[in-house]
Amino acid sequence: MAAENPNSKISLYYQTRAAHHGVVTSDWLAQAQAAAGGRSDDVVSENYLSSGEEDGKGFSVVDEFKNWRKQPELAEAVAAIRALASSWDTTSISLTAGCDLFIRYVTRTSALEYEDFDSAKSRLIERAEKFGEISYKARRIIAMLGQDFILDGCTILVHGFSRVVLEVLRTAAQNKKQFRVFCTEGRPDRTGVRLSNELAKLDVPVMLLIDSAVAYSMDEVDMVFVGADGVVESGGIINMMGTYQIALVAKSMNKPVYVAAESYKFARLYPLDQKDMEPALRPIDFGVPIPSKVEVETSARDYTPPQYLTLLFTDLGVLTPSVVSDELIQLYL
Repeated sequence: MAAENPNSKISLYYQTRAAHHGVVTSDWLAQAQAAAGGRSDDVVSENYLSSGEEDGKGFSVVDEFKNWRKQPELAEAVAAIRALASSWDTTSISLTAGCDLFIRYVTRTSALEYEDFDSAKSRLIERAEKFGEISYKARRIIAMLGQDFILDGCTILVHGFSRVVLEVLRTAAQNKKQFRVFCTEGRPDRTGVRLSNELAKLDVPVMLLIDSAVAYSMDEVDMVFVGADGVVESGGIINMMGTYQIALVAKSMNKPVYVAAESYKFARLYPLDQKDMEPALRPIDFGVPIPSKVEVETSARDYTPPQYLTLLFTDLGVLTPSVVSDELIQLYL
């Protein structure tokens, strides 16, 4: 007797493979890596560079360094430290985790202890470039891994603006898949509006929802796709505010929740609740004056526990939340 498929939208093969093996690896990951490597550098560069500010006036470490160097009494080394410190967002989990992994990767070689300075410097630069190359291709690998889950006729709910989620959807559109997307507005900074604009440019049918309309619209949704600011040791994620409540609604209505995140966002954190992490505060414009006696919640992110997530698409493979801790151990060894 054939096995029953509880979710006809997703191939039983992939459901079983993910459930039994935890990590979809080897041949599947190799195919995605090969496909990612086959894309022209020009196209990758265009997408990669688009991660900056839309108006082209984002923060520049080089410009900051030059400004500090204008102070004649300031040593060059101190100017460099000041410039780097100015660019550091202490609330960014992905930035902290990425820098931590970068340092571990470039210094994880015993040869540094036995080489002269110039040789050690060259080795560090070589490993740094290799790390950059790996991170550079991560988004394309994830996009290729996600293609088997986006089926013709499906409806996908996304929350906020995630570059890796956009890459997954862009690749699906380029593969001539027919699907539509529901974009939440993404308050407080309305990043969902930006994502809906990008999808419209790709001629993908898209509907913009106010954040409070998620439950109202969930019965039309086949799957939820979100990015992550950080993937923590429990297998849960820290992401923009509203992700947790979307996952709760999706779980109650038996809709899969997929996370797309690069491995450099894996962080050695284990939040126990919503308040057990450094707050990332953002100003909120309500469009009307708010009395000074009214307290406003300005937290910009929340924590979604692993039991509300279905799979994580990463450049290490497709993971179930339960095996994230194992991957973290391998990354930080």
